Amino acid sequence: MATTFRSFYRPLTEGQYARYAGEVPDDFRFVVKAPALVTDALVRGEQGHGRQPNTAFLDPALAVQEFITPALAGLGDKVGALVFQLSPLPFSQLLRLPLLLERLRAMLRALPDVRGATPDGVIAVEVRDPEWLSPAIAPQLAAVLKETGATYGLGLHAKMPRLAEQLPLLRALWPGPMVCRWNLNPLHGACGYEDAQRMYEPYDRIHDVDHETRELIVRTVRGVTSAGQNAYVTISNKAEGCAPLSARALAERLAKR
Repeated sequence: MATTFRSFYRPLTEGQYARYAGEVPDDFRFVVKAPALVTDALVRGEQGHGRQPNTAFLDPALAVQEFITPALAGLGDKVGALVFQLSPLPFSQLLRLPLLLERLRAMLRALPDVRGATPDGVIAVEVRDPEWLSPAIAPQLAAVLKETGATYGLGLHAKMPRLAEQLPLLRALWPGPMVCRWNLNPLHGACGYEDAQRMYEPYDRIHDVDHETRELIVRTVRGVTSAGQNAYVTISNKAEGCAPLSARALAERLAKR
């Protein structure tokens, strides 16, 4: 089992991580997002609009201090995937992705060895701009991830290509674990997060079954785990309307031969 929580908006302390770890069984694994402090190129207001450049973006020391060190100390062996979700970039940054890749490489190389420190831990990098998956950039991103021992986080969000188009990057890192965050049903469009929230609340039933994503997640999890690798999949209520029911549907499908 795995779960994710609110660490993106405000860094958690070692004590807070430890309290979460104390509430779950020994075989539970957490999926944790790095704080926006180090993963967003912009400092944003309450409505999410960028106000100014973030000078701490991809800062190695802050990534260790505010995220990796407290997560490892507090969660211990219950660390699953520690995810650096790079928020949507301003246009000026999208024109400089090779330079950002070098900053990403420097940050990842500065991190402690999560795989060596935990039984199942892995660092994952998730992106929110399709330009990262272009033919010119994707091989460079794969090279950075492979060099630093990180993996690619499959970000199933309407602003990104569908899962099938993201899998080649994961295959380029094989053998390795799968980290997938199923966040939003594509029928709502690139800017439909709030629409999904309004339509699906109070998140007590499935509204829109995404058959394509369900089936491909199941096939990918089977392939990864049958080769002895871990697979971490988290689900948002905005994916189909009710995350627990979506998770149960995936589990039932995985249980069938």
